[in-house]
Amino acid sequence: MMIQKPKGTVDILPSDIGIWHYIEQVARKLMANYCYHEIRTPIFESFDLFSRGVGETTDVVTKEMYDFYDKGERHIALKPEGTAPIVRSFIENKLYGPDHLKPYKVYYISPMFRYERPQGGRQRQFHQLGVEVFGGTTAASDVESMALAVDILNKLGVKDLKLVINSLGDTEARLAYRQALIDYLEPHFDELSEDSKTRLYQNPLRVLDSKDKKDKVIVQGAPSILDYLSEESKARFEGVKSLLETLDIAYEVDVNMVRGLDYYQDTIFEIMTNDQVFGAETTICGGGNYGNLVKELSEGRQDVPGFGFAIGMERLILLMQAQQVPVPQDESLQVYVVTIGDETIPQAMKIVHSLRQQGVSCEMDVNHKKPKKQFKDADRRGALYTLTLGEEELAKANINVKNLQTGLEKTLKMDQVLADFSQIEELMKEGKE
Repeated sequence: MMIQKPKGTVDILPSDIGIWHYIEQVARKLMANYCYHEIRTPIFESFDLFSRGVGETTDVVTKEMYDFYDKGERHIALKPEGTAPIVRSFIENKLYGPDHLKPYKVYYISPMFRYERPQGGRQRQFHQLGVEVFGGTTAASDVESMALAVDILNKLGVKDLKLVINSLGDTEARLAYRQALIDYLEPHFDELSEDSKTRLYQNPLRVLDSKDKKDKVIVQGAPSILDYLSEESKARFEGVKSLLETLDIAYEVDVNMVRGLDYYQDTIFEIMTNDQVFGAETTICGGGNYGNLVKELSEGRQDVPGFGFAIGMERLILLMQAQQVPVPQDESLQVYVVTIGDETIPQAMKIVHSLRQQGVSCEMDVNHKKPKKQFKDADRRGALYTLTLGEEELAKANINVKNLQTGLEKTLKMDQVLADFSQIEELMKEGKE
């Protein structure tokens, strides 16, 4: 039986990689403009990191996480999300110390793993582009991160998006709202979906996020979290709305919006699309403010507030393809060296090696094909120039150079090519002798 890739995984082939490179290039440039720096954490972490950080009752921990015991009987998990590992790194490497900038701003581009039903834009191994900022204590910090997310998607040319925001308040407000929500939902217990029945007493805010049609009708009359905010949380949320308006960033408030992970509080947001590629309203980017996470994972250290978001790369790519967003192609092959005769191979390899060291993308046939097939290969690869080396050229230390875009062809000295190919390009473009 032929071995195939595991269910829920995808091979990203060279023919598909261009759009990934483009997204990463655009995002890295913008994140650098916002003074974020890249961080890379391990693919696997301690299971306890996610059970404590993400929440023991979340679907991620109870249903979706890939976890196992290694040969040292350590309970390990493949990371299902990016925030908890970065908080762990923030604590372990003392990035809160006086030698580090405040706020401390990082980004990541990484695979994640969740055992769930594969579907369009959702795989068991998926990729996220995300940011985390530690030490931002005001509405301005929240809005700066949201503006970055909006800027990335706008710069990529994605259309028909909307920014949706809400506030979950502080810990005290969430506890009060939690009880109010339970009181509201209990009379509807028999009508709730099985998942929502389970969540009602474990994590009732997740009922608000249910995709079940009956649940959606029931929660329409639920009390609003905004009615339970402290004065400080209200002021912060009003500040968020005011600053978004100052930056001309359109938004909607959805009082029933929650996030699937327990660490969120105060400002949360999602960037959504109604594009029919997904068949329903779908979140492309989501995140928000989290408090107590540094304190929780450091076992008592004074808390450091955080704010972050993650963009699902697979969903974003599907959306860009559906909207036919133009994506610049990777640079074409610059030079293909054609050899005529086996005795030309050593010199041809010297030329190819020299050009590559000059930063020129270069290819040659290493299987001794006939010249006609080599020219066809150069054309198929989209080469800009061919350099043809035969016995006569080899004897005279010459080489034939042809610009495949203009058809201009010249015989030049080998030393000219070896010295500086950029001068040859200028010569061939201008048609000079």
